[in-house]
Amino acid sequence: MVLYNITVSVNASLAKEWVDYMHKVHIPDVLDTGHFRDYKLCRVEADEQGGLTFAVQYVAYSVESFNKYQNECAAELQQEFIERWGAKASAFRTVLPIISEGKA
Repeated sequence: MVLYNITVSVNASLAKEWVDYMHKVHIPDVLDTGHFRDYKLCRVEADEQGGLTFAVQYVAYSVESFNKYQNECAAELQQEFIERWGAKASAFRTVLPIISEGKA
């Protein structure tokens, strides 16, 4: 499995609107691709430099499923995000292959 992490710095005055957009539009669109089993939306607690930072994490069903998402879906969804938010929400992405998982 793969954890796909997107860290986003959002203009502080737009943070509530951005979170609402993520819950109502973007996250459902990503999950509707069928390549991810779940997501987490987290607030990153760190020294802020003019914005608030969030991490959106999706767990893909498999490496193959993640690769298919990257090849067939990611560009369009990322473009929609950029068109909606532009420089008001800048993102960088990290791909983390999962070695093991567990529950307490």
